[in-house]
Amino acid sequence: MAKGTRYPAQFRAEVIRLYKTSTKPHREVAEELRIAPESLQPWVIQADVDAGDRAGLSSEERDELRLRKENRALREEREILKKAAAFFAKEENRIAARAQRLRVPCSP
Repeated sequence: MAKGTRYPAQFRAEVIRLYKTSTKPHREVAEELRIAPESLQPWVIQADVDAGDRAGLSSEERDELRLRKENRALREEREILKKAAAFFAKEENRIAARAQRLRVPCSP
């Protein structure tokens, strides 16, 4: 597959199973399956973490952290948009009041 292509989860699970049942080094297994060794190694490490055989964040914990980060960013964006809307509403009111004082027709 091309660089940057994500492999399906089922494919990764099967590759990990093949690697763990093989006595070959990960580079050789990766070459036989025509995937980059740099792809296989993190998959195996993450599978070990998920199985509790290695310390680290499980896939579920990583997903939760990613979602929390995304949620925080969305909340910040919403607050910025609220402030911008309030600013422009206030500015529009100020312009309308000034136009009324000057008796200039104000377009919406």
